[in-house]
Amino acid sequence: MENLKKILIPAITLLLISTGVQSSESIADIIARAESAAPSQISKNATIYGTDGQTVLRKGTNGWYCTPGVYILPDDKHPMCNDGVWQKAMQAMANGSDFSTDRIGISYMLKGDAHVSNSNPAATDPNNGDVWVQEGPHLMIVVPKEQLNGISRDPYNGGPYVMWENTPYAHIMAPIVNK
Repeated sequence: MENLKKILIPAITLLLISTGVQSSESIADIIARAESAAPSQISKNATIYGTDGQTVLRKGTNGWYCTPGVYILPDDKHPMCNDGVWQKAMQAMANGSDFSTDRIGISYMLKGDAHVSNSNPAATDPNNGDVWVQEGPHLMIVVPKEQLNGISRDPYNGGPYVMWENTPYAHIMAPIVNK
């Protein structure tokens, strides 16, 4: 029996990690957190991914994709719901590949976001000299680059601003509550 435990416990742990399920949360809890990122009219029919951003916990029917956290940030618990364009942007970020679009893409983060660099999505040191921000509830809108002209670059201007301007992942941050 002891030998069986030595085999089963690591195997079950590996299975839970590989499927994006954390042992302290049920699948229902993970799905509920992911759904909380967007209005229920969107999230109730969205495809829901696990914490790894790849494991499908629930297949959707409306072309939206929700995650219980920003999977490119380790241990993040800020849920997001992306349309198909934003989902492609997230996949490009996760893979470190280029991204461009010829149409608008929308992502909801109604529960807010992590503390991140406004200029570099890969930055991990808040003391690196970048401007760092942590938004409350907001929308992220990706558009063709030329449509970013005329939008503020200042995250403290009290309205929409451009985040990650000089990267393939430049987008408009649109806070929806006062800071």
